[in-house]
Amino acid sequence: MNQVNQTKEWSNPTPAGLVALAVACFCFFALLTGRVTGNAIPLLGIWLLGGFVVQFVVAIVDLKGGNTTGGNTFLFFSAFFMLVGGLGMLFKFQMASNNIVLDARIDGWAWLVLSTALVLWTPAFLKTPLVLSLMVIVLNIALPLITLIDLEILSAEFSFIPGWALLIVGMLGIYLSAAIIVNGAFGREVYPNPGPILSGEKKSATVTIPNNEKMAKSPVA
Repeated sequence: MNQVNQTKEWSNPTPAGLVALAVACFCFFALLTGRVTGNAIPLLGIWLLGGFVVQFVVAIVDLKGGNTTGGNTFLFFSAFFMLVGGLGMLFKFQMASNNIVLDARIDGWAWLVLSTALVLWTPAFLKTPLVLSLMVIVLNIALPLITLIDLEILSAEFSFIPGWALLIVGMLGIYLSAAIIVNGAFGREVYPNPGPILSGEKKSATVTIPNNEKMAKSPVA
């Protein structure tokens, strides 16, 4: 008897990546607005390392599925925002404990590249669902301000501004992740998920509904 091998497509991992981003944003909000002290930095570093694992997996699956915008964004976020950020916080805290002063302005130069790249990539996100577009737009406020603070061009007194912006990004990320999961499970729009700001033909990754009756679109084209 002949057996036909069937290749099962991977499900959409974007919701997990959005939750990981939300965790990081909420923690940075607490740190930048003074709701926790600098003694929380090592724990934040560990949470960011956990986020790296999630977002790296999301990036690989998205890239395998042909999702250029989402895959590349999650890839550099997992590497620099999560992995480098987490390890950097652990290292800086250890050095500070040993009274070793580091020139942290180098972080600002690195974030200058990442912030500029995200700004220039933003038009691509205008063809994704509205909630994701808003997340990227608000990130375009938070990340350049963090860059200027790291470069010591802007005073650390302004840290509360990117802090609140990151909180908004985190809240939007939680909502969008829920919309993808719940709408996909029910095969219909339970949580509103408005379409893109810019219309046009785009490719979308898909999530298979358990009964295979419908498909739910990925938020990143």
